[in-house]
Amino acid sequence: MTEKYAVVVIGGGAAGLSAALVLGRARHRTLVVDAGEPRNAPAAHMQGYLTRDGMPPTEFLALGRAEIARYGVELVRDRVVEVTRAENLGGVQGKNFTEVQGRAFAEAQGEDPTGAPGEGFTVVLAGGRTVQARRLVVATGLKDELPAVAGVAERFGRDVLHCPFCHGWEVRDQPFGVLASSPASVHQALIVSQWSKDVRFFLHTVAEEELSDEDLRRLAAAGVEVVPGEVAGLVVEDDRLTGVRLADGTEHPRSVLFLAPRAVPQTGLLEGLGAELHDTPFGAYPVVDATGLTSVPGVWAAGNAIGFAEQVVHAASGGYRAASAIVGDLLMTDLDAAAQV
Repeated sequence: MTEKYAVVVIGGGAAGLSAALVLGRARHRTLVVDAGEPRNAPAAHMQGYLTRDGMPPTEFLALGRAEIARYGVELVRDRVVEVTRAENLGGVQGKNFTEVQGRAFAEAQGEDPTGAPGEGFTVVLAGGRTVQARRLVVATGLKDELPAVAGVAERFGRDVLHCPFCHGWEVRDQPFGVLASSPASVHQALIVSQWSKDVRFFLHTVAEEELSDEDLRRLAAAGVEVVPGEVAGLVVEDDRLTGVRLADGTEHPRSVLFLAPRAVPQTGLLEGLGAELHDTPFGAYPVVDATGLTSVPGVWAAGNAIGFAEQVVHAASGGYRAASAIVGDLLMTDLDAAAQV
C-alpha cells in the first residue's frame, strides 16, 4: 500500500523543519523530504536570529531534526521529483465519522482521516518511494547563481559575501569591495557603507552611464568610490582575500567583496501543480496569502520558496504560519465531512 500522510513537507531547512515541528505537535502524521542542499551551506555561522546568533547552520539544522523526531515526524534524505493531485487517498474514507473522529483509529491504520474524496496529492521521490498526502508544504528554497569571476565561487560565504545583515558585523571596518551585476547594485554598495567607510564599487560589466545622477550623488555622499572596468579575478594570499584585480591588471587591496548572486527559485514542483507565480527583480515566486497558501488548494509555500529575502528567522516564522493554517484547514475539512454523514 502507498503510505499516507496528513502532510508532506518538501524541504528540510528552517521553513520546512519549523512547519514539521508544529504539525508533529498537532499530532498530524508528517513526512519531511530533504535533499540536503540548504542555501546557507557555504556560511560558517548564521546571524540575526535571536538566541541563535552565531550558530553554525549545520548545528541549527541538526537540532531541528532532533526536535521534530521527538514528535514522530519522519525525515528522509531524498528529492521529490513529481507531485500530482491524488484522485482518492482511500484508507479510512467511506467509514462513518464516529469511527474516524477518534484519532486512534487513523493512527492504527498508519494514516490520518482523509477528508473529502479527491483531496490530496501523490508525491514521487527520486529514490523510488511514492507517498500520498492531504496537504503539502513546499519549502524548496532557491539557488544562488554566482557571477563568473575567477575565485568568487571558491570564497563565497567566507570573504565573498552577499548579505551585510548576515555578515556585516563580522567584517566591519575592513576594506570592502562591491561587485556590480546591474545598476541596482548601487543599493548594495550604499547599504554596506553602514559597516565600513572604505568601500569601492566595482562597475564590472555595468557602464558608468547606466548609473543615474541620483545614484552618483548618493554614492559620493556615502563616500563610496566608483571603480570602472571589468573585474578579472580575486587576489588571494594565505587563503584569504587580499584584493580585486581588474582586466587591465590593476589591483585594488580589499579584504571583503560583496556581490548579488542571481536568484534561481526552485519552483518546478509548484509550476507543475499550476501555481500562479508573480515576477520580481529576483525571479518568479508563487503568489501566496498571509499564511503561505498558494493558488493551488492544499499547497502552502514558505522560506526562500516565496521570496529572495527570506532570512532564516523569516523562514522559520513562515513555516510556523503555514503549519498552523494547515492544522485548522484539516480540522474544518474533517468536521464539515462529518456533518454531512
